[in-house]
Amino acid sequence: MTRGLLAEFGSATEMINGVFQLREQGYRDLETYSPFPLPGVDRPLQLKRSLIPAIVFAGGLVGALLGYGIQWYANVWHYPQNIGGRPVHAILAFIPVAFESAVMGAGLAAFFALLLFLRLPRPWHPVFEVDGFERASVDRFWIAIDAEDPRFGVGRSTRALEELAPLRIVPVGALE
Repeated sequence: MTRGLLAEFGSATEMINGVFQLREQGYRDLETYSPFPLPGVDRPLQLKRSLIPAIVFAGGLVGALLGYGIQWYANVWHYPQNIGGRPVHAILAFIPVAFESAVMGAGLAAFFALLLFLRLPRPWHPVFEVDGFERASVDRFWIAIDAEDPRFGVGRSTRALEELAPLRIVPVGALE
C-alpha cells in the first residue's frame, strides 16, 4: 500500500471487528498492522496460502540431490577406488552429507524466499511517515484501506472508517 487511509485502534478485538465490517461493506484491499499475530484476522482478510513451504521443500530436495550427486560423481564416476572390497557406490555412506545438504538448501531457500516475498530490505515505506505508527510494534492496531481498492473513495472510505470508532484516521500518500 502506497496510498490510502489508515485507522488506529486501541485493541485487537476492535480491529478484527473493523476488518469484518469493512469486508461486509465490500472492501477487498485491506492490510492490518499489529504488535503480535492475531489468529482471527486471517479469515476476513482472505489471505492466500503462502508459497514459502513449497519453496523450502524444493530447496531441501535440490540440496539433497546436489549433495548426493556430488558424492556419487566424486566416488563412483570420477575417481572410483576399491578399498577393502567395499562397494564404490555406498548409499549409506552418502546419506549424512545428503541430509546436511538438504538442511542447507532448505535454509537458504527459506532465507531468500522471505527476502523476496516480504520485499526486504525495505528502509522506507509511506506508512512509516505516519506519526505514532511505530506503536504498531508495541500496543496499537491499524487497518489500512488501499487506494487501489475498487470501492475506495476518500469520503466514502473515511465515513466507513469513522463508523468503526477508531482512535484516529490518517491519510497515507497523495490522495485525490
